[in-house]
Amino acid sequence: MLTGGEYTNHGRQLQPETCQTELNLPRVLCVLSSTLEKLVARNEKLVHELSQEVDGSIRIGKSLNAFHGVRAPSISIPKYLERIYKYTNCSPSCFVVGYVYIDRLTHLHPDSLVISLNIHRLLVTSVMIASKMLDDEHYNNAVYARVGGVSNAELNKLELELLFLLDFGVMVSSRVFESYCLHLEKEMVVNGTGLIKVERALASPKAMLMDEHDHNHLNHEPEILVEDNNNSNQSSPLPQILDSELTFS
Repeated sequence: MLTGGEYTNHGRQLQPETCQTELNLPRVLCVLSSTLEKLVARNEKLVHELSQEVDGSIRIGKSLNAFHGVRAPSISIPKYLERIYKYTNCSPSCFVVGYVYIDRLTHLHPDSLVISLNIHRLLVTSVMIASKMLDDEHYNNAVYARVGGVSNAELNKLELELLFLLDFGVMVSSRVFESYCLHLEKEMVVNGTGLIKVERALASPKAMLMDEHDHNHLNHEPEILVEDNNNSNQSSPLPQILDSELTFS
């Protein structure tokens, strides 16, 4: 499984009480953010070391190139995950399953690395697919695109890209799900943050529905932009968040 290693993000230590109480966010967001930040930092260091080799070659696969941006987005991984959860109301379990998908990618394509140029696109795409698999009610691609800061057309392409890279292996058994929850919890203990239990249950349909206040909040929230990987300035119009955009599976 993907591990973050021993890296600490500029000495910033995430405290258990912060993970559990800040903004009433699911604990899994804090746990996953910490693990992914360390993973990305470790891989960035590896990329730098490879680039310093005498022949100047970087032996990194191109499987994840579709998820690469021109530059790393300014929004941090914790804030990005928080934004996805806040405005899509997907179950906390979707973030664990999204992590499973990313881990499967690294095993199926071991020469590819999860780095700052691709982590945001990987996250929004994997969580969106996980929501379609887990949640009875979920928002469509247009909403996830707006929340994730990419165009609808690009997210549609990324969804297909991820599915093909996974060979459409998107089913996650309860045993595998539990093993990943335990792995994430162990990561926090190993890195000195303490035991933080990851949520296992799915959200209730009522809890998942975005209320009018949330609709208005997102409509007035500053837009984010995850730099388009083809460096195009064209993007599809951003949709309003409406009840009619809920997808029922």
